[in-house]
Amino acid sequence: MSVPPDAPVDRAEEGQPPKRVYPADFLTELFRNPLDAGYADAAARKLSDGEPTGARKAVASGSLAVALVVLGFLLVVAYQQTVAEEPARTTARAELIDQVEKRRDTTSTLQRRADGLADEVSQLRERELGGQAARKLRDTEAATGLAPVTGSGARITVGDGPTPINAVTGERNLVARVKDSDLQLAANALWSLGAEAIAVNGQRLTATSTIRQAGEAILVDLSPVTTPYEVVAIGPDDLAQDFRDGYAGRFFEQLSAKYGMSFDARAADDLRLEAATELKLRVAQPSTPPSAPATIVSGSAPTPAGSPRSSSEGGR
Repeated sequence: MSVPPDAPVDRAEEGQPPKRVYPADFLTELFRNPLDAGYADAAARKLSDGEPTGARKAVASGSLAVALVVLGFLLVVAYQQTVAEEPARTTARAELIDQVEKRRDTTSTLQRRADGLADEVSQLRERELGGQAARKLRDTEAATGLAPVTGSGARITVGDGPTPINAVTGERNLVARVKDSDLQLAANALWSLGAEAIAVNGQRLTATSTIRQAGEAILVDLSPVTTPYEVVAIGPDDLAQDFRDGYAGRFFEQLSAKYGMSFDARAADDLRLEAATELKLRVAQPSTPPSAPATIVSGSAPTPAGSPRSSSEGGR
């Protein structure tokens, strides 16, 4: 039996396994030709536009270099102007600080002079009025806050709590800050409990005193006070305990527990409250005995004829 020369040889007949041939699948073709044909067409179109790709890269690099040079020049000019203006800012700031310090020194000097003149006036008044009239005047001044007083009473201390800052906006949360209304509440509670004299951070309160907010600062008669705030009062021996047990003490306890504000009320001995600044009266009437008998108006209480009518200007 003859076999054609081009006929496939069956290796199995010779004792070897036949060779298996598989068609090219998708993964094999992908690894063999990873670049899509569209990219090759795009590269060919760029070459056919007439300008080499290298020239375009050179133009882009040159534009970037020019832009960087211009930007660097502007930064250098800005830095030189800032450095040139810094001595002027420093000089202006130093002048302002010097003016503030001089004004403070002048104010302190004038205050010491005023205190000395007040002592001289007091001595002259004591000499001219005599014993009984002078004592009555001193008692009146002590009651109105125009004379220093000493005694025992209570010391109420209130302080600001933590002030967290928003990490995103940078805004401060001032809910735990002591407000002017808090100090007003403390002072009014002490008055109602029998306090005879009160001072807030050394500022004596009178019938015309004001406690108000100015931005983030608290002013007592136009004088700024800062935390911790000490409200010192001269009065009954149980003034501190009555304050803590009253509505004001419970209010500050709640603020302390909720916002972390500090609060303390304790009895204090040997207190001394300095005199307040001289009152600036706008309306005054002499205290004279009535010149006519009391008249009765229907539906009202007896009113002495000619008796003065007082107007309240901020009272407690």
